[in-house]
Amino acid sequence: MLVNVLNKEGQNAGQIELPDEVFGIQPHEHAMHLAVRVYLSNQRQGTHKTKTRTEVSGGGKKPWKQKGRGTARSGSSRSPVWVGGGTVHGPKPHLYKLDLPKKVRRLARKSAFSLRLQENNLIVVEDLVFNEIKTKQMAAVVKSLNLENDKTLFLIAESEKNVVMSARNLPKFTTSVADKVSTYDILKHKKLLVSKSAVEKIVNTFQN
Repeated sequence: MLVNVLNKEGQNAGQIELPDEVFGIQPHEHAMHLAVRVYLSNQRQGTHKTKTRTEVSGGGKKPWKQKGRGTARSGSSRSPVWVGGGTVHGPKPHLYKLDLPKKVRRLARKSAFSLRLQENNLIVVEDLVFNEIKTKQMAAVVKSLNLENDKTLFLIAESEKNVVMSARNLPKFTTSVADKVSTYDILKHKKLLVSKSAVEKIVNTFQN
């Protein structure tokens, strides 16, 4: 599929071919759902923990004698029914790690790219080169492309320090290296801005 390539002033600077096998498939909703679920699950640390009655300090002495008080018998002040006692069936540390087959992960990413292109939310731009770190430069590019009000993900071929640092203070603008981007990252942002050299990098990731 042929799409226009814009320069940093937002003007047409040519065209580029986006392969249909990556950017032109029918989006597979379930594959994207699974990829997002796995991504979010793998972000969890799983360090939640509560103490049982054996781990709570104190409670070694029997609070009162077994008989004669007219009250319920009690063996420890750290019983779960007491204030300050242990917790029954509380959370324990464990892994939330999930995995997906390689083919499903690839299908999900292709579906996300294709979805953004079908929505006309994928923009290809010429490679940006900044001589210095200046947020004003990137802000001008974002403005010329009419992306100020949309959450945008900018995919670049390599991590260019001046480009990345110039973009980091823009509230709705995120940069990422093209072959490291996840399905979650693509779907989290409404607009997808792709540098011309990053297109080839994206296509190559599906050929290994």
